[in-house]
Amino acid sequence: MKTSLKDTVRQLCQDFAYEEDGMGTVEIILIIVVLVGLVIIFKNQITSIVNDLFDNITDKTDTITN
Repeated sequence: MKTSLKDTVRQLCQDFAYEEDGMGTVEIILIIVVLVGLVIIFKNQITSIVNDLFDNITDKTDTITN
């Protein structure tokens, strides 16, 4: 039984489409690694921004309650 080139390519494409079992997990792990790296690199800047935000919120709530 001889298969044509078209049938062989079609079968290979179908096999490739169904062989992506672990790709989602690997991608998520890579994204988490990049995010953790960015947080480590920009830790001081992130801390400064968060502190400024909380100071601003505190100041605004003090003016509302007074």
